[in-house]
Amino acid sequence: MDEIREALDVTSTAILPQIKKLKEKSLVVQEDKNYKLSLIGKVLVEKMQPLVSIVEVFEDNFDYWAERNLQGIPPAFRKRLGELRNCKLIQPDLDRMFELDPEIVDNLSKSNRIFECIAYFDPSLISLCQELAKGGVEFSFLMSEPVFQRYYQDYLEDFRSMLALENIRFFLYSGELRIANLTVTDRFVMISLFPQNQKHFDRESLISYDPSALKFGDELFNELLRNSTRITQVPQK
Repeated sequence: MDEIREALDVTSTAILPQIKKLKEKSLVVQEDKNYKLSLIGKVLVEKMQPLVSIVEVFEDNFDYWAERNLQGIPPAFRKRLGELRNCKLIQPDLDRMFELDPEIVDNLSKSNRIFECIAYFDPSLISLCQELAKGGVEFSFLMSEPVFQRYYQDYLEDFRSMLALENIRFFLYSGELRIANLTVTDRFVMISLFPQNQKHFDRESLISYDPSALKFGDELFNELLRNSTRITQVPQK
């Protein structure tokens, strides 16, 4: 009982009636002065935790999630959104809408490996990625068809020099890439989703340093790779 009171920050008077209800429903059993979940209680808690986690993730940045198009996230990963714990919303300054956030730049610069997935052309991000890749950072770059076309047509020499590096891999996504941006490193994960009204993309992103979020990001990136083709040479115009 002492442990229960401390964990929930309640008095015995407040918690005992609730424990009695759980015992009556066969969700909790009592052995001497100890309380524990019954087998039924354990099954329910295992199913409950993912739901509680997702609710917490949504509550922390409810307006962002409510206004975003989640269709780009595969269904199996939508069920795992609760793993994106401790997310912080990054909102670009109005006078620096087309510049990378200093926190993102700092973390990218300190990362040893970077998985970058992008569905819109961002010269500042691509420029930074090129600089880091030339410095030896392990890099995997997954692009939508429009981003790829723009990159190799308008930045052909940069594209060729990047392809020549052993530590960088380029991938072309098959079909419509509906996640605006996904960045996964050994330090953080950042995800940016298109608004439900794609005419007004505001470049807002969610960033997390939680280990569960990094694992989620790694596996989501690998899932997107399953629908991608590696680029090994400059296409013929």
